[in-house]
Amino acid sequence: MTERIYIRPIGFAPGPQEEEGDAIRLAGGMVFASRFAVILRRDGETIARWQASRGTMARVLGELPDSVGAAAEAQWANLTLAHPPLQLGARTVRLDQPQVMGILNVTPDSFSDGGEFLERPEVGRAHAAAMVEAGAAILDIGGESTRPGADAVWEEEEIRRTLPAVEYCAAMGAAVSIDTRRAGTMEAALRAGAGLVNDVSALRYDPRSLELVAATGCPVALMHLPGDGSGLHDNDGYDSVVFDVFDALAAHRERAIAAGVERENIVLDPGIGFGKSLSDNLALINALPLFHALGQPLLLGASRKRFIGALSNEAAVEQRLGGSIAMAIAGMNAGVQLLRVHDVFETVQARNVWRGLRDAALTDFAGMTD
Repeated sequence: MTERIYIRPIGFAPGPQEEEGDAIRLAGGMVFASRFAVILRRDGETIARWQASRGTMARVLGELPDSVGAAAEAQWANLTLAHPPLQLGARTVRLDQPQVMGILNVTPDSFSDGGEFLERPEVGRAHAAAMVEAGAAILDIGGESTRPGADAVWEEEEIRRTLPAVEYCAAMGAAVSIDTRRAGTMEAALRAGAGLVNDVSALRYDPRSLELVAATGCPVALMHLPGDGSGLHDNDGYDSVVFDVFDALAAHRERAIAAGVERENIVLDPGIGFGKSLSDNLALINALPLFHALGQPLLLGASRKRFIGALSNEAAVEQRLGGSIAMAIAGMNAGVQLLRVHDVFETVQARNVWRGLRDAALTDFAGMTD
């Protein structure tokens, strides 16, 4: 018999004063949570559920079975954990507000740019510079398409594609991440100026990658994939996608820590669009605040994904800007720290307006009594 506990924020306030202080600052960011569902599951089934506020949480936690008491206390502490900045080489990325990660695909078969940035490096360089100027905190460079049906690439070919882009992005002073599941590509990119590894397989595809990341001490983003991490879009179904992904990400984090990766260097990504159906993706996005209970910064990559087209009369990939912005705002409202996007200028503008609303709410005491 296995019992697991989950603390999911379900009520939010513009600022703590709206709840007379009975709210928490979620993950040290700009979102305030005031109500929480405490969910007890046994052998994959939900057997009990409590609602709590900041003021009543101690009582609810005290009523839980001893088998989950320590885990519940840890999750409650994690929900209020303010994360230190990520250090990507000489660049510092603060996590006290949503940050935008701009996508630079140098592949011949990318679903979004059609290979333009690989075949014409000067265009890729100009695009990277435009993303930095628009406000991208990180540039994420990938040399293997992860779209459904895409062919895998050899490590040497992936290095050939990505290394020039890493070099020219680092030379312009950008913070760079390398989007790869191969240790050789990671190593080459880190030597060339990348500061973060973004691995869709959570360091499981290449047996050398875990040791490499631990040895270099670089930040790493661990994404959820079903199965063993080799099939990007395999899906044998979930018992409950939200809890299954939560448990898998917790296991990936613990595996990385056991191998020597520093906990403050770990970012977690629920893997929207990878081995998930439309309903799976929507459930995960609606449940994003829960994942702060894992105690790590969160990365959301939903930009231009197929499910946006499915919700938009099958809009083509180049016609998914509105849906992508909607997903970015959903991530911001959930307290996500990193938003991986194609449309940097528009997303940064949305973030800045969102932040303006948050800042204004924090200073609005008009409805309060003396």
